[in-house]
Order: sequence, then structure tokens, then C-alpha cells
Amino acid sequence: MSFIFFSLPDCTRAAEQLKNNPRHKSYLEQVSLRQLEKLFSFLRGYLSGQSLAETMEQIRRETTIDPEEDLNKLDDKELAKRKSIMDELFEKNQKKKDDPNFVYDIEVEFPQDDQQQSCGWDTESADEF
Repeated sequence: MSFIFFSLPDCTRAAEQLKNNPRHKSYLEQVSLRQLEKLFSFLRGYLSGQSLAETMEQIRRETTIDPEEDLNKLDDKELAKRKSIMDELFEKNQKKKDDPNFVYDIEVEFPQDDQQQSCGWDTESADEF
């Protein structure tokens, strides 16, 4: 099994191969692909001599979205990876009907500041365009 770590620098591909292997499929059904990718990242870091802290920092950078990053400048593969991270975060934070804290219709009153800032784009009439 150690040949996978050296021959596949891409942890995603290694995780997919492991998850889809017929011998391991029944054991890994409940394990997400993202968890397997993190496991392979930890193993890759360990085998390359990184400390646990370095590996964890690298994984954190790879699995979080930088809000300042311009996603328009990414290639298709990197954009798909970022979208996958966003989808996973959405699923994790989503409240479903079966959740104990689920509330169907939430009404929130936002505080009104005395000094509201006006936006120029919404004050012009439609005739001016």
C-alpha cells in the first residue's frame, strides 16, 4: 500500500482509488472522500518529514476558502476544488427538518441605524438609464 503515497502526489486521486477499491468499499462507505483526502495528506506529510503542525497548517490552507481570493483567476481543477469545499461547508452548516434546533420560519429584525449610508446606485430613477 505504501506505493500509493509515492506514486500519487495527488491525495484526491489516491483517496478515490482507495474508496472505490472493491476490497475496501464496504468498510469505507460511511467515510467521506474529503476525510480520506485529509488522511492521505497527513500520511504524505509524515512520509516527507514534515512535523504534525506543518502538515496541519498545510491541510488547513488547502481545505479553507480565502474570502479575498479571486476565484475567476483559478483554473477549472482548482475552482472545482474550492466549490467542493464550499458545498461541504454548506452541507455541514445546513439545518434540516430532523435537526433538534430546526425552526421553519425565522423572522429577524435588523437594527436601524440613525445614520444610514445611502448607495448611489439605488437613488437614480430608471428614466436616467
